Amino acid sequence: NRRRFDDMLDHEWRRAQRSNAPLALILLDIDYFKKYNDHYGHPAGDTCLQGVGGVLAASLNRTGDLPARYGGEEFAIILPATDLQGALAVAERMRQDILGLCIAHVESPFENVTASLGVASFEPGGKESLSTADLVMRADMQLYQAKAAGRNRVSGAAFRATGADADAGTNSGESQAAQ
Repeated sequence: NRRRFDDMLDHEWRRAQRSNAPLALILLDIDYFKKYNDHYGHPAGDTCLQGVGGVLAASLNRTGDLPARYGGEEFAIILPATDLQGALAVAERMRQDILGLCIAHVESPFENVTASLGVASFEPGGKESLSTADLVMRADMQLYQAKAAGRNRVSGAAFRATGADADAGTNSGESQAAQ
């Protein structure tokens, strides 16, 4: 699954540059998952991961969109031809749908399984020195911001081939588009 993710991200990155279309990446981390595993046990943790994976797959309508297990309790979602606003909307829907699973989590301040999501959207423009690693790094930075702001949130930013970032901020209710 991870190898397919890496291959698809590289493929979609090159396609975005050729077609001058945006490419978005969502990194999702299940909040307090280690505490969940410690309290409920690993079989319950596996069931939780399967439920979240099912939500992610159901949230994607286009054949080119790819959800993948990224590691541990982290997932990555590739959204070709998707700008920041579109990716934030998808991420917020995923956040709400995970909360809607109503999986009890007594070790979480939210009392249910929740997720934090970091969104990065790349807008091509000619700077060849950028790579997929830049997209992953920016999505990871946004994930960190969502966690630092209290978890169970979406945070996102767009970046252009010129290197300029447009921050969308963090939220726990509705996604905000970059100004």
